[in-house]
Amino acid sequence: MIKCIVVDDELIAHQILEKYILKCESLALIGHCRNAMEALAMLEAHEVDLIFLDIQMPLISGLTFLKNLNNPPQIIFTTAFQDYALQGFELNAVDYLLKPFSYERFLKAVGKAEKLLENRSAEKSDENYFIIESNSVAVKLLYKDILYIEALGDYMKIYTPEKFYLQHTTLKLLEEQLPNDKFIRVHKSYIVAIGKIKMIAKDELILSNDIHVPIGQSHKEKLNEVFRK
Repeated sequence: MIKCIVVDDELIAHQILEKYILKCESLALIGHCRNAMEALAMLEAHEVDLIFLDIQMPLISGLTFLKNLNNPPQIIFTTAFQDYALQGFELNAVDYLLKPFSYERFLKAVGKAEKLLENRSAEKSDENYFIIESNSVAVKLLYKDILYIEALGDYMKIYTPEKFYLQHTTLKLLEEQLPNDKFIRVHKSYIVAIGKIKMIAKDELILSNDIHVPIGQSHKEKLNEVFRK
């Protein structure tokens, strides 16, 4: 599912794009923004894959907004002015929708964004693992396969749905090695995969496969913040 937002100062534009987005099964509308400042706040609060961005807006134009973004999401410009098309493509926009545009033209632009996001995901897939040495054997372990990690003295038990691997290291070193957008320390002896969390209770959380993991008091606030995002 592609998470998207609409950034436009015109109400009618929001209404049309929301209608189109809701009809498209591959899109999930995260929110509406009336200007660049609202959009910036939205990007800080949520993970966004795609922005439908107007160009002529009060105070900060869509072009200026995009130029000042670090690692921006995919951008589809939506504007009533054809004159900005070249500038838009020079900023690596996915597409340039000239208002008023049809649902069919909208889908064509979304299709381009889907392909680009798929290619980006494929490029990253080769980096979504790390190598551990378990029982004197080097093992390539995919991040997506890890449920949680438990510290047992000088050894770490890295659990997957099928089995666990013993790694002679420290939990702190593993925490530094794992990507912090995928894993979180929840206890002095546990790291869990964020995507595997199903529920947070008072003193424990429940992972996929109904696995219960304790929560340390000092980790509760950050865990709740990450889980809600």
